[in-house]
Amino acid sequence: MSNPAASKKIPAGICGILLGALGIHKFILGYTKEGVIMLLVTVLTLGMGAFITSIIGLIEGIMYLVKPDDEFVATYVDGKKGWF
Repeated sequence: MSNPAASKKIPAGICGILLGALGIHKFILGYTKEGVIMLLVTVLTLGMGAFITSIIGLIEGIMYLVKPDDEFVATYVDGKKGWF
């Protein structure tokens, strides 16, 4: 039986890939501080920082999606690993 916390994996991964510059994937996983940092970098640089934050989101989104459910939960839900 799959861990219910693993249900955050697909929404967080897709949002990381598509909306990484806004940090939405961080908010889905409960990482408010990291999400606010990504959002502020994008907004306060008038979008110029979005290139960097979108690359981070893309990498993290792919990492979320390729991890097995148990490893995803252990690393990002239970372990609270905020970056990469």
